[in-house]
Amino acid sequence: MSNLVSLCKRFRDDKQHARSTMEAEERPTKMRKLDQDIHGEASLGMVANSTNSAIKREVSEERKLSQEDDAVVDAEENGGHLLEAGDGSVKTEHQNDTHSADDELPPPEEFAPLANSDEVRSDGPVVSKNQLKKLRKKREWESKRGERKLIRKEKLVEKRERKRAARQQESNDDVPMQNPPPRRKKHFSQRPVQLPVTILIDCDFDDLMRDNERISLASQITRCYSDNKNSLFRAHLGVCSFGGKLRERFDRVLDHYKGWRGVRFLDCDFVEAAERAEDWMADPEDGGKLSGSFSSLADPHAEETVAILKEESEIVYLSSEASETLTELRPFSTYIIGGLVDKNREKGVCYKRATQRGVRTAKLPIGEYLQMSSRKVLATNHVNEIMLKWLDTGDWGDALVKVIPKRKGGQLRDAMADQEGDEELNGGDSDGEDAGNDAATAASSGARGDGLNAASNGLDAGATVAGGTT
Repeated sequence: MSNLVSLCKRFRDDKQHARSTMEAEERPTKMRKLDQDIHGEASLGMVANSTNSAIKREVSEERKLSQEDDAVVDAEENGGHLLEAGDGSVKTEHQNDTHSADDELPPPEEFAPLANSDEVRSDGPVVSKNQLKKLRKKREWESKRGERKLIRKEKLVEKRERKRAARQQESNDDVPMQNPPPRRKKHFSQRPVQLPVTILIDCDFDDLMRDNERISLASQITRCYSDNKNSLFRAHLGVCSFGGKLRERFDRVLDHYKGWRGVRFLDCDFVEAAERAEDWMADPEDGGKLSGSFSSLADPHAEETVAILKEESEIVYLSSEASETLTELRPFSTYIIGGLVDKNREKGVCYKRATQRGVRTAKLPIGEYLQMSSRKVLATNHVNEIMLKWLDTGDWGDALVKVIPKRKGGQLRDAMADQEGDEELNGGDSDGEDAGNDAATAASSGARGDGLNAASNGLDAGATVAGGTT
């Protein structure tokens, strides 16, 4: 009990000491106010700083004393023991245990994570609500990919079962089927032939495309592989600068690309890929042979012909901005297509990329063979298919008409010239007929006159016009 009394006395002494300190600090403050007119704004700032510091110390001392008084009262009521801390403050034993228990608790994030914490807390840039909704829908769509595949299989099985049941029922009833499906004929087509020519797809534009454009490019690359695989005369197909988000999509969604044959996926750029393509085409077994459009170049002296053709080989980057027009494809050459889907935002990027690396550029002869009603920029798979058609037929006009979509309104220039000639011919015949009719009308009007002589002259004139027209 004596300790408690001594502590109360100590608290009162501390309060008196604090009041005296405040009074001592207030005296120089008043003196500084008198010097305000002499020293100006500088002395005023010093006075304000000292006053603020004094007020802060006063508030902190009163707060500390009130906390200690509350601690003493709690100790008297609850029968707790007082403990003196190292900094001179007084704490109860109960408070000390509470603070130590709080220190041992884990942070709230560990046992109560926030809702949608994977979206709220992110190390990357801030994502808007619309983007979060799109990402959420995308995750849901990808998570149900397996379910959709199973549903498609079940529907296919049910369709086959219905057809089988219908055939079984008709066979039991001995009733011929109405409109039976045609039987597929087996086509014994010629085996595809590998040609010594390479088509590269440059995919080093990953940072210039959006997500939906990368998806479109992945579909175009898949179409290029399919067209080359099903073509009678194949080319060596390569995909260079294959990486980034485009590769992530192939690995995540189109993972069957690893089993594709006749296509090579490379991490290097188009210049190094073109150098590797020379080795592909020079392979004596799988390099290819001169056939299709290259059959005219085949020679009994094969070694000498191949050596000359290799010397005349070229590396061409196809671009619609190029000034040179591609007239033919050469064996042992490499033709590069820019793998970019940008809705015409990045104009001339493929042309600049090729010229900076010192690679020759050229464009397809679309304007020489077709009259287009829209721009001449084509998709990656369309350019690939046009070159495959040329390797088969050697005719640019036929290849362009078969491949370019009808919505672009392309028409062959020869067909348009023939149509214009027919229109001119029909117009000349109609003009001749009109002239003959006018002459006959004039002759008949001249035949109407007084007297027999005028009538005979008019008849002779009419005969002369008729003979001239015939």
